[in-house]
Amino acid sequence: MEYKNIEEFLNINTKSSKHWSEAPKNLFHDIFGIDTRRIENLLSTALDSGGDYADIYLEYDVLNSIVLDEQTVKTAGLSVSMGAGIRVLSGDQTGYAHSESMDNDILLKAARQAGAVAQNSRGKNQISLKIAGDIENHYPVIHPAPSMLVSESVAMLQAADKEARACDKRTEQVTASLTNVITIILFANSDGRLLWDVRPMLRTSVNVILKDGDKYETANAGGGGRTGLEYFESHRIEDHAREAVRQAQVLLDAKPAPAGLYPVVLKAAQSGILLHEAIGHPLEADFNRKNTSAYAGRIGEQVASNLCSIVDDGTILNDRGSINFDDEGCPSQKNVLIEKGTLKGYMHDRISARHYKTKPTGNGRRESYQYFPIPRMTTTYMENGESDPGEIIKSVDKGIFCCTFKGGQVDISNGDFVFVPVEAYWIEKGKIQHPVKNFTLIGNGPDVLTKVSMVGNDFEFSDGMWTCGKGQSVPVGIGLPTIKIEEMTVGGQK
Repeated sequence: MEYKNIEEFLNINTKSSKHWSEAPKNLFHDIFGIDTRRIENLLSTALDSGGDYADIYLEYDVLNSIVLDEQTVKTAGLSVSMGAGIRVLSGDQTGYAHSESMDNDILLKAARQAGAVAQNSRGKNQISLKIAGDIENHYPVIHPAPSMLVSESVAMLQAADKEARACDKRTEQVTASLTNVITIILFANSDGRLLWDVRPMLRTSVNVILKDGDKYETANAGGGGRTGLEYFESHRIEDHAREAVRQAQVLLDAKPAPAGLYPVVLKAAQSGILLHEAIGHPLEADFNRKNTSAYAGRIGEQVASNLCSIVDDGTILNDRGSINFDDEGCPSQKNVLIEKGTLKGYMHDRISARHYKTKPTGNGRRESYQYFPIPRMTTTYMENGESDPGEIIKSVDKGIFCCTFKGGQVDISNGDFVFVPVEAYWIEKGKIQHPVKNFTLIGNGPDVLTKVSMVGNDFEFSDGMWTCGKGQSVPVGIGLPTIKIEEMTVGGQK
């Protein structure tokens, strides 16, 4: 099919529930200035020195963002970036080179530099590429966000500002933002696989500061995902503004949390960030391949309560962490990591899969063409249980109920972590009493999993706001039902 321009291409190809099977050849030439023959030659050149495998990752990225701060448009920007990354594998070694230029001579030089990791020339390799037609589209878009006018975006952010100020006269400051990204990917490897993808991403955020006398509290709410403007049909930005104000109100009334060992209840959805950090990262295969994870060599062992089943799944419809295929060209899939407490497997890229003599799991991800792929999560969550969330609260004599978090740290080698809750409450005699703040949760990932004593039947995915850093930043999703952990260290006030 021929396309007049990128806008027409996006309007047609982001709406299908099935992934495309025919490459829009003229568009690839218009965007990247490249054709299949050139890609084949680059891959062949990359293997001239005798590498085992080569791939090329081309990326065209369009980012629109608007920030409204104190009722004034603070920034409004459009940026376009493009580049290519070429990788060669030779045994356990990786060669990688990237370029912002699509000039043929520069790309050939990059291919030779990446291929220099190998030292055994074996003659010219004949690469023949074929478009892959076996890829499902997990993020069909009804109304592509790039079609939204700047005036419409500003009006939406102004509505959020107005709502936040109307909710509470103590609202001192409001910052609202809207960001949308369209990334077009072209990937090919020396196995003859050629794939392309259009990856949408929308994110909106409302941050508020409330002042009461000499006390200030700040809170944030928002969401998004691999979706278009239809997101706002079910998630009004005014709702995010009200939620941000509500959280700040809670914090203004909160008391310091006590220190000690207490049962901790994690609320559904956003509390999944603790799962992501404390359990998800240690199950990425590169840490285990290097024996730096607390879970290294433990596949088949009981590592958690039999109530715990944990999954990483990149196929969830329109979720922020979803990908049609990973950045090594492997189709995304659902991977069971822990099943009823037993460790079933790790998240693999091509390199770790080869080490473990298994198949890649669709978790080879990169921040951009400037980086080579490494094992990363997509959307990581704990599956539903059978307990009523209300009964979980009632089972706690004295403890903490955590609803949202603002971050944390984990030591991959032993699983020790520290997390900072934002919205949390003190539980006493089975009832939620008052909000608490200024504390941390301290624990050990493998140990905490064994102390999960109740799992709720109220599973939720967190609305799409999370970005994961591991030397590279990638969008991820999280999810959790309400769970009870019998004992954790609360670093609060003595």
